[in-house]
Parts: sequence; structure tokens; C-alpha cells
Amino acid sequence: MTEQLRNRYAIEKRVLVTGGAGFLGSHLCERLLDAGHEVLCVDNFFTGARANIAHLLDHPRFELMRHDITFPLYVEIDEIYNLACPASPVHYQFDPVQTTKTSVIGAVNMLGLAKRLRIPILQASTSEVYGDPAEHPQREAYWGNVNPIGPRSCYDEGKRCAETLFFDYYRQHAIPIRVARIFNTYGPRMHPNDGRVVSNFVLQALSGEDITIFGDGSQSRSFCYVDDLVSGLIAMMERDAAVPGPINLGNPCEFTIRELAQIIIELTQSRSRLVFKPLPQDDPRQRKPDTGKAEALLEWSANTPLREGLERTIRYFSGE
Repeated sequence: MTEQLRNRYAIEKRVLVTGGAGFLGSHLCERLLDAGHEVLCVDNFFTGARANIAHLLDHPRFELMRHDITFPLYVEIDEIYNLACPASPVHYQFDPVQTTKTSVIGAVNMLGLAKRLRIPILQASTSEVYGDPAEHPQREAYWGNVNPIGPRSCYDEGKRCAETLFFDYYRQHAIPIRVARIFNTYGPRMHPNDGRVVSNFVLQALSGEDITIFGDGSQSRSFCYVDDLVSGLIAMMERDAAVPGPINLGNPCEFTIRELAQIIIELTQSRSRLVFKPLPQDDPRQRKPDTGKAEALLEWSANTPLREGLERTIRYFSGE
């Protein structure tokens, strides 16, 4: 082997991405391959789609494994991105027990793997750990306002318990962890039937259907384009282990749900009307990340304006 090849292989890593066939996971797999790494994509295809990673299947450094992380996994890798878990209310409420098991037992299994190999592991946590927040914007030091027995609890509390496990492994076993709290993210490869607001509105607008708003539309969200979010995850993994997190990753630009609907109607040139339905139980009224920690420690921020990201997303759902 030449010296050049030795140097190249010394730099490359074998990276495990659980939930790698999902919306976020597929973009992350793609970016890691572009960076020269080997990628082991693990997914049970409950919400992930083979179509999301079809273009990667013939890549010489990409491997796909069908596996449920609630069962142990025995592989040899250098890093773990733990993204496996349904992330939309439609999917995580379909089988709430399995959702909690994926978050909690899956975290135990992936942390056990990281402990055996002594490797870094990143947990894709969520802004849902803040619940319906009494603090705005939400800082990482805020403990949240979560209903522990409501219909969303399987996801909210499952992710909170996973964070507990990550920090206990960090303190007890010195595992190099990273915990990223992901805020609303959108872009190409979103599941068309997952009930998330961006995909719902885009599909309704493109088909000329009424756009369904739950509540009066005054509730707010902050929307991060998927490319920005993936850059944040990678920046966090590559950061020194002395910064375990949690760190908010999201776009701090805040929009009401009504504003989002009006922008999508404008960009799609749709004749859709707005219709209003009751707000689901425990649906947060406000969601905006304080990203000061990410900017200071990771030198990262979300740069894609909402309109630009929505245009790309609309082109994807239009089949362009």
C-alpha cells in the first residue's frame, strides 16, 4: 500500500448512522460519504424509506443493514450517530410503546456499543424535551414543561430519558457523548404522510386542497433547513469531547403557522384556502431555539432563509 493510501485510510472513519434511511439520516449518510468516510446505515424501515438511500446503495463505502436498535448490535465502527426514532406525532403515536422502547432501550444498546469500543456517540435529541415551554426562546438550561402521561409523552419523555442515559454513561463510564437538541427541520425527503406542518402545507398547496391549520395559527415555530442541520450534527461530532451538550440546533428565525401557510401558498401559486381545526393536546404554543451555545462552541449557525429552503422543498415534492 502506498504512503498516500495509508494516509487516506488513516483519516477515514467507519461511521454508524441509526435511522439512516430516514429524512435526516439519509442526508447525513450522504454528507459523511462525501467527506470520505465509510457509512453503515442501520434502519428498521418503520418510517425510513429505501428510496431515500437508493442512490447510495452502489456506493463502495456505503452499507445498509436492516435492524431494530431495541435489539443489541455487534459491529466494529469508529463513531455513532443515533438518529433512530419516529419523529412525527402521526408515527410516534401509532405505536407509543415501541416509540419509548426505541428511545430508551435503543439508547442503552447504542451506548453499550460505544462503551465497548470506546468511541464517540451523538444522540439526536429534540426540542420536544422542552414541552410546551414557559421560557422563550428556549435555552439548554431550561428544564422544560412536559406532560409525562399525555399522548405525546412516548416521544417527549423517551427522548428525555435517553438524554439521562447519555449523561449517566458520560459520568460513570467516561463515554465521549454529544447530545443535540434538534428543532423543526424540513427539506427534501420528508415523509409525505408524517403530519409535519411543512410537508402537510406543501402537499395541500400543490394539490389545491384547503390548508389545515390546527389552532388559530398564531402558534410559532422556527424552521431549519436540513443541510444546515446536518452541518450542525457533524460540527458537534467533530468537536472536542469536553463539549457533550446538550446543544440546541435549529434556526432562531421565528414564524407563526399562519405566516408559514401564506408563504407556501405564495411560492406554489396555489388557490388553497386556510381552514382551522382544534389544537391537539399538548401541542406547543411557541418554539424557538436559543442558539448562542452552538454559535460559540461549534461556530455553527443556520444560514438558509425560509423562502429559499421552502423553494427547494417544493421542487422536491413537485417531482422536479
